[in-house]
Order: sequence, then C-alpha cells, then structure tokens
Amino acid sequence: MSVPFHYVDLRTFCYDTEDEARVERALRHFLPEAFEIQRAESTGHNGDRIVVLSARVENADGIRYVLDRLRDGADVDRLREELDQRVNENCAFMAHLDKQAAFGGESRLGKGISFRAKVEAYPATREAAVENAQDALA
Repeated sequence: MSVPFHYVDLRTFCYDTEDEARVERALRHFLPEAFEIQRAESTGHNGDRIVVLSARVENADGIRYVLDRLRDGADVDRLREELDQRVNENCAFMAHLDKQAAFGGESRLGKGISFRAKVEAYPATREAAVENAQDALA
C-alpha cells in the first residue's frame, strides 16, 4: 500500500508540572520503535521551563505505523468528515491528539499532541490533497 504523505510531524510540549519521561512516552505511542525524538528547551511567559518534543517521520513504513496508530481509535470517521477543514491550501493535514490518552496507549482526538502531515497531491491543490488524505484514512 502506498502512502500519500511526504512526511508526518508530531509535536508536544512538556510543561514544568509534567514528567518529561511520561510526555515522551505519550508521543512515542504514535512512533515506530526506537524512533529519534528531537528535544528543545524553551522558557514560558512566566519564566517556567517548557520542553518541546518533536519527531518527523519521512519513510513509508514509519508513516504507515503512525497512520495505523491514528486509525486505531482517533475517531477516523470524524477526521474523514472534517478533512475539508483539516487540510489547508499548502496540502497539510492537521489534527490534535489527546496526550493523556496516548500515554495510556490509546489514540484519540484531543489536546496535547499536534499532528501535521504533508499530503502528496498532483496537482498540488487542496482538493486533491483532501481526496488523498481521505483514501489514506479509509
């Protein structure tokens, strides 16, 4: 099965009040085993430490893994119904995933983890990208 995505980006924030290992575990729920996560430290408005954890999946097998995790329970029917709103003019498909659910091994729409996938579309139009994303989520 071909994968109609150039790449998938996943990103989450770990705030001072959170355990970084637990937040990383939540992000890893969507990633192939031993996948490298990028880590960047930042400072919030009030001087609190924020760690940004992110990963870009670019190979077909890795993207299939992420999509399988997404289809496992992230309300795929809702995602498919909302594709017109979730795919932008740059052919990027976006969703937000529940960080707490991911920590528990579940895939759900919610807050905490940003999912962004660049959809392959020829011609590179939003309409073609929506159609390809629709097929990928089937």
